Amino acid sequence: MKKNKVVKYTDIFTLGQLKASGYQSKSVKQEIRDNLIQQIREKANPFEGIIGYEDTVIPDTERAILSQHNILFLGLRGQAKTRMARQMTSLLDEFIPVIAGSEINDDPLQPMSRYALDIIAERGDETPIEWIHRSKRYGEKLATPDVSVADLIGDIDPIKAANLKLSFSDEKVIHYGIIPRSNRGIFVINELPDLQARIQVALFNILQEGDIQIRGFKLRMPLDIVFIFTANPEDYTNRGSIVTPLKDRIESQILTHYPKQIEDSLAITEQEANILPVQKDKIAISDLVKRIIEQVAFEARSNEYVDRKSGVSARLTIAAYENAVSAAERRLLINQEEKTQIWISDLVGIIPAITGKIELVYEGEQEGPYQVAVNLIEKSMRHLFVQYFPNPETSKKRKPSGKKSVEEAPVPDNPYKAITRWFNNGNHLELLNDLNDQQKIETLYQVEGLYALVKKHYPLANMQENALLMEFILHGLAAYSLISKKSIDGKISFNDLMGSMMNFGQLESEEEDDF
Repeated sequence: MKKNKVVKYTDIFTLGQLKASGYQSKSVKQEIRDNLIQQIREKANPFEGIIGYEDTVIPDTERAILSQHNILFLGLRGQAKTRMARQMTSLLDEFIPVIAGSEINDDPLQPMSRYALDIIAERGDETPIEWIHRSKRYGEKLATPDVSVADLIGDIDPIKAANLKLSFSDEKVIHYGIIPRSNRGIFVINELPDLQARIQVALFNILQEGDIQIRGFKLRMPLDIVFIFTANPEDYTNRGSIVTPLKDRIESQILTHYPKQIEDSLAITEQEANILPVQKDKIAISDLVKRIIEQVAFEARSNEYVDRKSGVSARLTIAAYENAVSAAERRLLINQEEKTQIWISDLVGIIPAITGKIELVYEGEQEGPYQVAVNLIEKSMRHLFVQYFPNPETSKKRKPSGKKSVEEAPVPDNPYKAITRWFNNGNHLELLNDLNDQQKIETLYQVEGLYALVKKHYPLANMQENALLMEFILHGLAAYSLISKKSIDGKISFNDLMGSMMNFGQLESEEEDDF
């Protein structure tokens, strides 16, 4: 394969100098392909910061680039489709030459616009050349129903015709749209199904033949563009669709997905969350809290109340993580403390981040977004609890089966017996959301058996970690219905489960007597 001669863009200012340098033009798709081959050989990653796609989306994308294909990224919201497209600019050459003043980045060696042809005819080898950086070779348009053919491809500009005193039949009166202006670069259309069908039809010739047609002008402009499209499968049924002939012209359709492992999700949130340095200095964030927040998204994606077709974006956990830090920071400011940590009770602050990021089905609307968010947090803690402590389900007594078997395994000792007995004896615990750390620790130590259980499983934990795990046990036991939990007016109240149910029944009977 013939290699392009390395040319210093700082030394070339005219068409004659460019020719003398031995510079050779190549298409954008060939350019991206060559640079990808070089990166693969050097074991470099062209998609830095894209986590969880190492074995799926990224290899598919690299294969599409090697095939010199246009690409459609198909997936639910928040799956880094646009980010993948934007990072392809790193595969472009750092600088390329264009004819100075050209609206469509005319290649000096292969000019095609009327402006470029006229200036070369007039000035020859003295035609001025300028070099554009790869960051300027990227165009992006969000597809909306009001996008027109003129926006994308171009139209006659009557103001230009009047100023230049030209007729509408003169090619110089054309105003080029965003696609021709992205010539020799990458052009992205986000949410393609939202584009009206008649507008999608206008893209046929560009994808198939690489040229454009504007208002009856007999133009033959072989545009050199890599097209990247993004779409959400939900759009195919709810808002619009990709017309079949257009979809047929897009050579590679790549399916994106949400993180499959919680470690990937943790890394994405850690990378994207906007946590200020002052917050990092003053607020400790345990791995337990991070995992609870990430698990919320995993629970939401399979929850019966959440619309699965709409998807649950990674932005949910990013916003929730930021809210959890801010909840701890607010408490720190109220109590005028120097340092604190995110407590389990601070997770009430992530509810607004959840309710704004999930779409509910009818039953979910009936339940209410707030209650659905609370349930997702509870399920997350229930899921993670058995990874830190014994499963409360195996600790419950078995029901009598009528006859005992000699081979029947003995029921294991209940590690939570001392804790539940403390509540069964009429004790209860109230944790105010705005308690300072010392008050919260002292309150937690009131529960018999709580500290002993944590110390048994985590003997090396420090005082703050002990207290966090103690609080987690209470929330976990409530999630497994061994004790009751109520969140009312800025406080969380833990109580005996049976006592709480009897009190509730007593209240109901009193209301009936009053009636």
